[in-house]
Amino acid sequence: MRRRLAASYLLLMTLVLLALEIPLAVTLASRESDLVRADRLADATRFAALARPGLRTDSIGTVRDELTRYDELYGIGAAVLDRDKQTFTSSASYRLDPARRDAAMRAAVAGQQYSSTESVLPWSAEPIVVAVPVNDNGEVLGMVVIVSPSGRVRDTVAFWWLALGGIGLLAALAAVLTARSLANWVLRPVTVLDAMTHEVAAGDSGTRIADRAGPPELRRLTRSFNDMAYAVADAMERQRAFVAHASHQLRNPLTALRLRVEELGPSLADEDGRAEHRLALEETDRLATVLDGLLTLARAERGRHRLITVDAVTVAQARVAAWKPLARHTGTTLTLRAASAVVLMQAVPTALDQALDALIDNAVKFSGPGGKVEVEVGPADGGGVAVHVRDDGPGMTDEQLGQATERFWRAPHAQNIDGSGLGLTIVAVLVDASGGRLTMSRVGERGLDARVWFRDHDAAP
Repeated sequence: MRRRLAASYLLLMTLVLLALEIPLAVTLASRESDLVRADRLADATRFAALARPGLRTDSIGTVRDELTRYDELYGIGAAVLDRDKQTFTSSASYRLDPARRDAAMRAAVAGQQYSSTESVLPWSAEPIVVAVPVNDNGEVLGMVVIVSPSGRVRDTVAFWWLALGGIGLLAALAAVLTARSLANWVLRPVTVLDAMTHEVAAGDSGTRIADRAGPPELRRLTRSFNDMAYAVADAMERQRAFVAHASHQLRNPLTALRLRVEELGPSLADEDGRAEHRLALEETDRLATVLDGLLTLARAERGRHRLITVDAVTVAQARVAAWKPLARHTGTTLTLRAASAVVLMQAVPTALDQALDALIDNAVKFSGPGGKVEVEVGPADGGGVAVHVRDDGPGMTDEQLGQATERFWRAPHAQNIDGSGLGLTIVAVLVDASGGRLTMSRVGERGLDARVWFRDHDAAP
């Protein structure tokens, strides 16, 4: 946008300069040509007065001497012609083509002065021709023709045109500098606003913009943005606080409810009652899991996080060891593969731990008996650290992969499997808070590859 604004301003200034300088250049060329023609006409008039007696008496001595001295002094050819277009006398450098001679004679016979009408331009090669009739009591005896080289006039016109061009270039340079300054002044608030909008979209609700720069309209827009950012930040904080408080406050009555339901077990005599009792306990456990997930999610989404250096291999070993008993119980093979003994990365505290817990939990649950789950840790192509959790379970379609990180979303074939639907959402929030990325892709016809990427420990945040 800055380039377009500067280009528009520069184009306008260029058009204005052209509109001013082209007529001025033509006027200067015409003025210089007219001055030379007027001077040559005055010389021709003087020579006509000298030639009048000579044409009457055929005495050419005086006028010939004047023409010769004029040619030697100024390098300008001149001649006296009689009414029959014959040269009465001329200087050494006199040259005139027949067409111009005839045009000059027609004007002289009519008792008029003649001069070439073309303005001398820097590329003109034609000389300046003027002619004055020689009159004696109203009778035209002949004419005086002066053929003046146009070199000096061309040089003068070229000088003025170069001066105009230089002035135009200086004006264009000033226009460019002015356009850049104007564009920067106008667009600086827009650029800052664009950057701050991206920061707000990325989750930084504390971003604010100073409203002291730019045009008044953009300053008003900046103040409106700040008001909107305050309102959005307040609404998001209220929402997170509500979720966190509600989840926390519901834990106590839910725990009390579970204890009361659990105490009812010994008093149930029939088998159907005991089955319903077990289902009630399972539902309270499931509700407790949902509340824990909501509380974890609210805490993960709250504000900026401090990044720490983590050994991904050590964390992965600990989480794999913690989940191996469950994997053995379900008949699933859980393995770890690391590219090296130590792989350092940057993440918020417990981000990788919770991410691996959620991903390994899903992989073990969906792989089932005889399934295989592999956790791989190593450097990523292009920099950073990649942690993969691969399984050979049923996998997901492309549409399901796009919905997997939505809150409370469950795949159609997983509705009866334990879970709150918040695990991948929490992983996505924690990884994003660490400046990383979560991606999921299919592995062949079956299976899923969940990949979390983090920055290297020495990478700039």
